[in-house]
Amino acid sequence: MGLIHLAAILVLNVSCSSQLAFRTKMAASCCGFQGTSACRSFSSMLYTLAGGGTLCGVASLVLLIVSTVTDFWMQYRYSGSSANQGLWRFCINHKCHAHTMTVAFWDATRAFMLLAVLSCFAGVILGLSAFANGTKSRRVRTGGIALVLSGFLALLALAIYTGVTVTFFGKRFLDWRFSWSYITGWVAIILAFAAGAFQLCAYQKTVGEPAPPNIQDT
Repeated sequence: MGLIHLAAILVLNVSCSSQLAFRTKMAASCCGFQGTSACRSFSSMLYTLAGGGTLCGVASLVLLIVSTVTDFWMQYRYSGSSANQGLWRFCINHKCHAHTMTVAFWDATRAFMLLAVLSCFAGVILGLSAFANGTKSRRVRTGGIALVLSGFLALLALAIYTGVTVTFFGKRFLDWRFSWSYITGWVAIILAFAAGAFQLCAYQKTVGEPAPPNIQDT
């Protein structure tokens, strides 16, 4: 009776061990399947973030260039005639002339806008090249930083221009207002910050997500 009892205990232990091993294997298989599905969903989200950042960056680059080169930062009336000015020229009755005054704020605004364009261009190129290497590339992070920097540089440029225009030109000219080139610059700033945020989020999601476990049958 003692041997039979011992044999029954051994059989029961083996049966329980087999069931436990089977359940563990099935759970691992299920986790592997779910991991694959989650990985695909995660990869899709990363490419969506990186792609959205690149699109916003391209739009910001175009708007920064348009804002920098056009002559409608400000519109006003000069001696009864309609006039407008940009960073490089001023126009009276549609006749444009280069700025002849050498003023520090002009140079600062131009310099910051040009640097913003270059930084945004670098961010867009890095974002596009990252797609060839996958979103795990550090180019995504570098591109995001470049886009955020572009937004800050353009913000400095417009802040300087706004301050000088309100304190100086606003008192010198009557019936003046900021025009569409100036507004385009602000839209470009918003897009640059959004593009940088998308790129940095894509990179952070990549480095913060653990790799799916490698399930092997034993």
